[in-house]
Amino acid sequence: MSTDDRHPDEADDTRDAHAAPAADAARSTRSTRSTRGAHHALAAAILPLVGGAGNVESVASCMTRLRLGLRDRTRVREAELRALPAVLGVVEDDTYQIVLGPGVVTRVAPEVEALVARAAAAGADGHDAEALAGKGAALKADRKARNATPAKLLLRRIANIFVPLIPALIGCGIIAGLGGLLVNLGWLPGLTPALTVLANGFMALIAVFVGYNTAKEFGGTPILGGAVAAIIVYAGVAKVEVFGRPLSLGQGGVLGALGAAVLAVYVEKWCRRRVPEALDVLVTPTVTVLVAGLATLYGLMFVAGEAARLIGEFAHWLLAHAGPGAGFVLGGLFLPLVMLGLHQALIPIHTTLIEQEGYTVLLPILAMAGAGQVGAALAVYLRLSRNGSIRRTIRSALPTGLLGVGEPLIYGVSLPLGRPFVTACVGGAFGGAFIGLFDMLGHTIGSTAIGPSGWALFPLLAGSGGLGPTAAIYAGGLLVGYTTGFLATYFFGLGKNLLEEFNVSPAQDPAPAPEKSRQNSPTPTSGTPGSPEPPEAPDPDAPPRPEPAGL
Repeated sequence: MSTDDRHPDEADDTRDAHAAPAADAARSTRSTRSTRGAHHALAAAILPLVGGAGNVESVASCMTRLRLGLRDRTRVREAELRALPAVLGVVEDDTYQIVLGPGVVTRVAPEVEALVARAAAAGADGHDAEALAGKGAALKADRKARNATPAKLLLRRIANIFVPLIPALIGCGIIAGLGGLLVNLGWLPGLTPALTVLANGFMALIAVFVGYNTAKEFGGTPILGGAVAAIIVYAGVAKVEVFGRPLSLGQGGVLGALGAAVLAVYVEKWCRRRVPEALDVLVTPTVTVLVAGLATLYGLMFVAGEAARLIGEFAHWLLAHAGPGAGFVLGGLFLPLVMLGLHQALIPIHTTLIEQEGYTVLLPILAMAGAGQVGAALAVYLRLSRNGSIRRTIRSALPTGLLGVGEPLIYGVSLPLGRPFVTACVGGAFGGAFIGLFDMLGHTIGSTAIGPSGWALFPLLAGSGGLGPTAAIYAGGLLVGYTTGFLATYFFGLGKNLLEEFNVSPAQDPAPAPEKSRQNSPTPTSGTPGSPEPPEAPDPDAPPRPEPAGL
């Protein structure tokens, strides 16, 4: 196909008939790019006139207006804004509203939002690394750069869909645990039905929230993603037959909602490129819901339902038949998965299991990785008894490590030292094997929400044997993880070279050091040759080896 970018009027009149379709396609592509460029240019022109990206708190749109939440409206240059040819008017309300007209606003709003997000990202570079020190910060930055592959960026986007749901999962999970405890004790029978409603209401509609967040993350209209995903949890789907079988309420769950919303985004973007601006507000949402909705009913719900069923069956089969081995592998590999960014792929699996069973059997096993990390940190604390810097880092990070927040210990202690990171994984593997053993014996251990770990997971525990036995088994797994991580690190995690390099203090230099300094000093020193200098009066020309900086 020709790549000539000349205006069509300048095209060679001698081209043959076979070139006409290619030329038409090229003109269409140029027109589309030109339109998109115009919308981007308009967004770039509007942004400085409303105080710049830093003055914008929120971006939204309705049928005709671009609605901006502004931090300081005195920074708006309204006269210049009204002078822009594409701006039809300005309205000051709870948000600052710029009238652009139907069709135009739906194309300009994403461009404004992208410019604001890009400016915010540029201003936040390195913020997380500043909380870490030295080598750990460098390792974290390097790992972040290596994780920026297309597959890992996709996983990160999937995580961005589910992470905002975690607070609701935690709150509803704790309420569910409290309700179950009251039922078991026979207390407050009049209150427990209300607690059940509070705990299960969110889970009944979680597909809608997943669809909304998915469309938002992939650049579509969030409410359209939620509308398509809502089909999955609408009771009327039971009247629809697919492959000779009626659909069931919630079939496909969060996986179906994820797929439905992604499809809706692609349909919406396809319409935005082809539908005239005057008809966009009517045609695009209708076609998006119609096409993506029918595809969801007659394909995605069935496929996602089968996938969710297989995930649940495989998880239970794995722990029932290979509990200790599966737990050993999962607990031992979770910290490396976190380092590679691959742990984000587990979030939809956790959510699917919670949706099916009420809890995920994988999270308590994976939480053992944090226990191994805590045990390894305690061993480093004891072995490096003369390195006050590293010991201070451990003391400050240990409380959060016990609550399941392992990043400070990973990047501040174990990973920079190297071998303690491996021995921490060993601790997690043995803790996971302990939990997996009880799963294989029929004592299922699960969590009603994702996010918390360590001691913070106790209020969210659920299982087949009641709260008491479940909590006891989980506590036993933590103890195994702490102990194994500690012993493996104490005896194998710090070799002779590491101890010589890091377990030092200014007052403990080798005896030959003063002798060596006298030989290198131009000023003779007093004292008997070969006799050690008293610690109170070290050679001024031979400063002691400096203590390593905190990691």
